[in-house]
Amino acid sequence: MASRMNIARPQDYAADRATIMRAVRAKTYVLAGIAVAVITYLSYAWVAFGVSDLIERARPARAMLVATDAVKYKVHVAKSLRRGALEIAVEGERTATYKTPPQWVRVVGEQDAVIDLGDGYRVEIEGRIVRFTVPDYGVVVIEATADAVVAALPPGEVPEWVRAIEAKFDARPDIDRRVQVSRAKIEVHRYFFGWENFFFPFDSDLTPYTARQIFDLVVSGQPRLHKGMSNFDYVFDTFWRNPDWQHGEMFVALLETLLMAVLGTFTAAFLGLPLAFLAAGNFTPSWVLRFFIRRLFDLLRGIDYLIWSLILIRSFGLGPLTGVLAIGLTDTGSLGKLFSEALENIDRRQVEGVSATGASKLQLYRYGVIPQILPIFLSQGLYYLESNTRSATIIGALGAGGIGLLLVETLRTSRDWENTLYIVVLTVMLVILMDNFSSWLRRRLIEGKAGRRLEKPRATAPPNP
Repeated sequence: MASRMNIARPQDYAADRATIMRAVRAKTYVLAGIAVAVITYLSYAWVAFGVSDLIERARPARAMLVATDAVKYKVHVAKSLRRGALEIAVEGERTATYKTPPQWVRVVGEQDAVIDLGDGYRVEIEGRIVRFTVPDYGVVVIEATADAVVAALPPGEVPEWVRAIEAKFDARPDIDRRVQVSRAKIEVHRYFFGWENFFFPFDSDLTPYTARQIFDLVVSGQPRLHKGMSNFDYVFDTFWRNPDWQHGEMFVALLETLLMAVLGTFTAAFLGLPLAFLAAGNFTPSWVLRFFIRRLFDLLRGIDYLIWSLILIRSFGLGPLTGVLAIGLTDTGSLGKLFSEALENIDRRQVEGVSATGASKLQLYRYGVIPQILPIFLSQGLYYLESNTRSATIIGALGAGGIGLLLVETLRTSRDWENTLYIVVLTVMLVILMDNFSSWLRRRLIEGKAGRRLEKPRATAPPNP
């Protein structure tokens, strides 16, 4: 029997090619439209948010100064031209004033000094005259008279790091050195890497000791540093009560932040689960009740926790309770919605199997429903716990307490940037710790013991006959 072959006609190829070309053109138009929409939106956002003005107002030098102050500390060598007094202090604080000048400062008489700023930089203070030696530039002579500040610069173009006006002279050749002269004061700054007096206060008798010497004192206990306590207690108490870094207050603030996150998340989880049953269509036949509970979820999660905290501060005042309630209200709506959706997607066969055994309503939930949603319940709860650790810091900044409040206090001073960085580091460490803990707990509760594997039985040789 002869078989007939379908032979494509030329007009068929033309029709297929036209169809393909139309599809390609349509897709090209769609992609071009999306590109135009994105460019239009970005252009609008650029104008609406004033990005051009923001770039013009940006001060990179100021940002560099703040970053330097966060990882370095400076020592001030200051001379008052009114009182004639010379003072050397860390960060200019009277509580951290040197009684004996450091090696790089040589005091001449009682009011003058020769200051070695390192790398060839040198400052000589003699009466009301300052000589600032700058490598590869020359010597700048500044005189503070009663009427003005007069600066004599080496010949040539004035460098960018010099700012000389009638009322003040300011020179900063690099990030680690600065000289300022006004009609009332001469001030020289030198920066050093690190956080000053991080472990012990400036005037503590433990400050001169090295880390090795402190360790030997703690281990051996001899010589006794304080009559009323052991060396370990004395070292720890001095560190814990450091007034500049406030390690004890930082620990209590971190604990408050963690408690806000934990209590807020647990409150939301244990309120959201029973409400989720009322919002699930396969557990609550009344559509009126379901509608009301779902809108309640929308209301709670639709208002951000920052807004809730501002509202609750008006009602309950400042304190950690405000943070707990703000987190609890917001996450009740989020977790309740997630739990209700999980309940609506459970396997009905398992529920029917438990019901067939004559189980009560409570037993039906206990053995037929809870085991199915427990992994989602734990996973989402632990995720929100980790996220709320960061949120509690922001809520605390609004007045709920914790580490966030201390962070805002350091930002308001605009000078203790090293303390700000210290708080940021502690907060990041807390978040990392909570992240690792929640991951470990999730594996233990949901996946079983971590690392457990089934080992194959080892083959054994047959016994000798």
